[in-house]
Amino acid sequence: MIHHVSVEVAELERSAPFYDAVLGALGWRRHIDTDEVIAWGIVRPVFFASSRRPQGPGGGHICFTANAIPAVKASWEGGLAAGGTDDGAPGPRPEYGGSYYSAYLLDPDGHRVEIAVGPS
Repeated sequence: MIHHVSVEVAELERSAPFYDAVLGALGWRRHIDTDEVIAWGIVRPVFFASSRRPQGPGGGHICFTANAIPAVKASWEGGLAAGGTDDGAPGPRPEYGGSYYSAYLLDPDGHRVEIAVGPS
């Protein structure tokens, strides 16, 4: 189980609308909202975007769970509309299991964000 994840962003004001759109479509809301940190979750904050430290080159990716295919699509579309870049349109990913369905975006700082439904 993951307790929480955080990413350093160059401009919190630019990244916040992206994550509001992506995570709002999944039923997440802001739990913390300061000048340096915003945190989202359902019951508690589990994903943090921070401008406390310099943003550096990214690695790996973040994957958020959706409850169904329409939520994957809505999250991906919301992220694109809020300044994200397409890095893999919504679709089946049979290489990860027969029912795995996901979409990929790059956030405004280039972090790779996946939204998925199905076994991992």
